[in-house]
Amino acid sequence: MESSAVLPAVARLVAESAALGDVVPHLAALLRDAVPFERLHVLRLDRADSLVLYVARPSGELEVTGHRIADAGPGAAPPLAADARSRIICAVGRGSSVHGALWVTSTAADAFTAAHEVLMDGVADLLSMALQYDALRSTEAIRRERIDTLDSLLHAMAGALDIRHIFAEVSEAIRGGLPHDILALTSWSEDRSVRVYAMTGVPADDPDFWAPMMLTDDGRALLHRDPYVIRDAQIEIDPQSVRARIFGRVGARSALRVPVAVGTGLFGSLFFLARDPERFSDADLDYARRVADLLALALSHQRLAEAARRDAAARETAAQLEAQVATLTRELEARTGRRRVVGHSQQWKDVLAQAARVAQTETTVLLTGESGTGKEVVARFIHQGSRRKQGPFVAINCAALPDQLLESELFGHERGAFTGAVAAKPGRIEQANGGVLFLDEIGEMAPTVQAKLLRVLEEREFMRLGSTRSTRVDIRVVAATNRDLHAAMERGEFREDLYYRLSVFEIALPPLRDRLDDILELADAFLDEIGGTVGKPPAGIAPEAQDQLLTYSWPGNVRELRNAIERAVILADGGYIRTEHLPVAVPRASSAPPAEAAPAPLPPGGVNLEEIERSLVVKALAQARFNKTRAAKLLGLTRAQLYSRIEKYGLSETKPS
Repeated sequence: MESSAVLPAVARLVAESAALGDVVPHLAALLRDAVPFERLHVLRLDRADSLVLYVARPSGELEVTGHRIADAGPGAAPPLAADARSRIICAVGRGSSVHGALWVTSTAADAFTAAHEVLMDGVADLLSMALQYDALRSTEAIRRERIDTLDSLLHAMAGALDIRHIFAEVSEAIRGGLPHDILALTSWSEDRSVRVYAMTGVPADDPDFWAPMMLTDDGRALLHRDPYVIRDAQIEIDPQSVRARIFGRVGARSALRVPVAVGTGLFGSLFFLARDPERFSDADLDYARRVADLLALALSHQRLAEAARRDAAARETAAQLEAQVATLTRELEARTGRRRVVGHSQQWKDVLAQAARVAQTETTVLLTGESGTGKEVVARFIHQGSRRKQGPFVAINCAALPDQLLESELFGHERGAFTGAVAAKPGRIEQANGGVLFLDEIGEMAPTVQAKLLRVLEEREFMRLGSTRSTRVDIRVVAATNRDLHAAMERGEFREDLYYRLSVFEIALPPLRDRLDDILELADAFLDEIGGTVGKPPAGIAPEAQDQLLTYSWPGNVRELRNAIERAVILADGGYIRTEHLPVAVPRASSAPPAEAAPAPLPPGGVNLEEIERSLVVKALAQARFNKTRAAKLLGLTRAQLYSRIEKYGLSETKPS
């Protein structure tokens, strides 16, 4: 073909051909009569890090090879025929954009003329459009492939409850969209540690592999939201850094990292890793972000599923406890012949739930609360729910007996152990063998008895008074007190080691004034219990009397309420219990305020109001065990007002030991 006809033919070829692989062999056929070449080379830059080389002979024979730019080394020239003695090389592109190169070679010296060079420059200009079309087709093919891989990723994650179980499938699904050797998902926690959450592409049998790593300054790059590409880890990052440790474990040279955000927080990082350098480029970041977003969605669903499972487990546990409480209540009523566990307020339900939970163990329990709140009722409830329910329940009030008599009652005595001990007698501890020993008002126990009780709790053995032989015993101890044992320990009245032995599981019983929902139910229960013991059972409680029961503060709690109902039953004589039948101590809502008593005279020297206020604050803090909310309530102050007085009187360090 004449030189003048070559360029129009090349233009038609470029316009009509669909792919560069079709253009190059036809181009060689068009040029073979106009240019004396032996090989025609067309090089197309593929993305930012690789190239594709088409080599054609005048006969139309075509060879296509791909090369990674990094493999040739920095600054390397395009791959040329080693035996070529003549060359014409032309850049292919428009303006400053270079899409590739075109060159012809010959083994003959001085094979090409200036006219040949002009012709090849014209061919290169026309060929730039073919390279652009081919690059667009390649980009579109990659885009479609990546869309397909994202669809595959969604299918791989569908229905998975834990992404770690299908992480290998995740890696395989996206490998076509972004080739990688290793895929890793890391997570981080508030203690500034990062751990490998999931990984595929490398054996990780070593348990240390999954151990958390504390973050250095370099490691903080794992926590920010900016993605990055590492083209060669051996050159770009500190070998002592967390990232270098992660890469070193798996033998990775290049990496692409994108953050994984779940909700408003950062879960961790997704790493695409390769064992050779220069595998990833900035052009891959958008696809990696899309993969990370889909993983974040799966992690969010995983968290929701885990939260739902926890909620379901909590509801199931609560239902089991509620059923257990109801069962134990019925069993206790059947055993004692009367309603003992009465009340449906949330505070009382919480107490019973704790009691039901600890009942099944052998743990020592300490019941705290004001006098008359029902501590023995809860102790019997625990006994009924334990494996010892067929054993004895032995109770002793430590405040009702003198020290020596209490010791004898607890441990028993041998004949002649003291004056009046005419026969040996087992103590309450022996009587409780195989069951539960309930120590009421444990805070009133003398220090000498406390020391002996501590040995029973530690060794499960004791000696009777006057005996030299130890006796082993199998008991569970439930103790109760209405005293502040912390304050008693500060005063040296109660042993600290005994307290910690007793309070393994502490249950605080609320006062009756905090259980308003239970007052009328308790009153009805006492009516049923007491009504059968009198000649004429009462007809009920009149509405105004019910209101009066609800407005009273009940400092004596349930015990005081029972006494009030018993007295009212007698006075009602078979009729309705009215306000006049209730004890005088119960204030009536409609009664007029009492006349003011004459004020006590002030001391001649006056009073120090600040000192009085300070002493009241100290007393309230001690009584509330330095719980500022409770102390403020005792004083009738807000928390802010209490804090200002604590600071004013320098009481910030006044805490219980």
